[in-house]
Amino acid sequence: MMTPREYQLPVIDLSQPCAKENIFRAAKKYGLFQVVNHGISRELLGNVMREAVNLFETPLKTRAHSGLLNNSPWGTSPTQFSHHVPLVKIYDPSCHGQFTSLGGVMRALAPAMFGLSRTLAGFLEESLGHQGHSTLNEKCDENTCFLRLNHSPVCPLSPERFWPLPHVDNDFLTILYQDQVGGLRLLKDSRLVAVKPNRDALIVSIGDYLQAWSNDVYRSVEQKVERNREVERYSVAFSLCPSFGSQIGRCIKPSVYKKFTCGEYRKQVQEDIKRTCRKVGLVREIPYDVLKMTK
Repeated sequence: MMTPREYQLPVIDLSQPCAKENIFRAAKKYGLFQVVNHGISRELLGNVMREAVNLFETPLKTRAHSGLLNNSPWGTSPTQFSHHVPLVKIYDPSCHGQFTSLGGVMRALAPAMFGLSRTLAGFLEESLGHQGHSTLNEKCDENTCFLRLNHSPVCPLSPERFWPLPHVDNDFLTILYQDQVGGLRLLKDSRLVAVKPNRDALIVSIGDYLQAWSNDVYRSVEQKVERNREVERYSVAFSLCPSFGSQIGRCIKPSVYKKFTCGEYRKQVQEDIKRTCRKVGLVREIPYDVLKMTK
């Protein structure tokens, strides 16, 4: 297998005056970018990663019966390698069970990630000439957002096998913190490129909702994680999601996409996973009635 070319995503210093403009350019050109001086301490991120390691060393049977971990917004069951944790459960100590340490760390991380994601989403909406209560960002609240803990085990015989499967992000924005093992791949100019890990940076990726709402000004990018031959990989991601009833596709007229709600799209993603074992995203061979896309 040919080794993908290693690629350094744009790194944007949020403390600099030019940060907004750099975010606009990077998001439009790449669909992903990195941010530093983001206000979330390395200590907190390190604590989350240590808790993730401890979590995945716990038997799946124990994890699957935890009130904190047994939910997925895509209608899938808990797996050996990934857990979706809704913020509403993170903020409810009664759900933590035996995972009190993990719950406490996530309770510190969740509001920091939520605040950062809302700030970044606001910048991107501002670039489209939209500000205030009419924006999609204003329809995002903590009731529909979640943290995702991921584990990619070693694969000595076939490291080219990807986990999770190739996908785009079905949300507004995703903020990812990964360890230094590497393995993240993205599709750029019809080629897979390897994203070089950056200890101090968070990776920000455009989601399908923002792609539709921006009329393809910003586009979600297909991503994969190549499993390492010798070292396990861990990551934690935050997904910023609008409420289920929020309508998408109304930022710019005429819109590429006909109106659909987040709830309708999430239902379609669930059906895609059951039918194809992957999240298809906005680009599909056969337009489904629920989305009625004109493209």
